[in-house]
Formats: sequence, structure tokens, C-alpha cells
Amino acid sequence: MKTKTSRLDTIKMLVSSQEIGSQVELLHALLKEGYNLTQATLSRDLKQLKVAKATNAAGNYVYVLPNDILYHRQKTNKPISRMMMHSGFISLTFSKNLAVIRTRPGYASSIAYDIDNENYAGILGTIAGDDTILLILAEKETESNVRKFLKTVIPDA
Repeated sequence: MKTKTSRLDTIKMLVSSQEIGSQVELLHALLKEGYNLTQATLSRDLKQLKVAKATNAAGNYVYVLPNDILYHRQKTNKPISRMMMHSGFISLTFSKNLAVIRTRPGYASSIAYDIDNENYAGILGTIAGDDTILLILAEKETESNVRKFLKTVIPDA
């Protein structure tokens, strides 16, 4: 059985990877992914995800995720179900006592939440945007230790 969480993740993936302009189009795309839901449920999901409409380069209104201030679309030919197999993690880069994690659009805040909830002493805090997380590391924390810790939170890190 598919859960609400997986449905919301699928909606985020669809909105971030395709140009969808109506709830009917989104309902059809969700049906292709195995989700049969009503327009009312979809409307509540869109509200919970804070999905908005913005104009694309052609002047058409399409759904976008929050924080997509500079509207852009990631083009992919991968099926949504295959993209859902990953945590959203893309890369990890270090600079002294800072680290930057890049994610797919819409994933940064949930990954940062998971990192913060582990209360790892080597990470003082996180700041998350839509697709980027800034980690503030403790003064003497090593890159190696942070990588080991992050692997426990983000398996594909």
C-alpha cells in the first residue's frame, strides 16, 4: 500500500521534473505512478506542500515547489518511481567548518530535519533551502567523522 508520505514525495518529483499546469494533468500523472486519488485529496496535498503556480518561459502557468524563486525545471527521462528510490541527496562539499549538501528540489528541509534530530555533537546546526543544506560544523570536527555520521542518516551520501 502506498503511503501519504510516498504520495507527497511523488507529487514533489512530478512538479519538479515536469511542466504540469492543472490538477487534472497532475491527477493523470499520479495515476500513471499508481496513485488513484480524488481532486479534493490532491488539492489538500498541494496546499500542504505549498505548491504554487508560476509562469514558465512560454508564459504558461505551471506548478512549482516553494522556494523556486528563479523558476527552472530539471529535465529527466527517468520514471518517477525510479527517482523515488533515492533519498534526494546529490553531493556533499566541505570548506573548513562548513559543509554544503546539494539535494534534488524539495528535499533539503526533510534531510536537514533528519540530521538535526540525530543531535550529532559534531554538527552545530543546519540551514536548509529548497535544494541546498548548509551544515555548521563544530570547531575541531573532522570531515571523515561527519561523512561517517551522514551515511547513517543519508545512506547514499
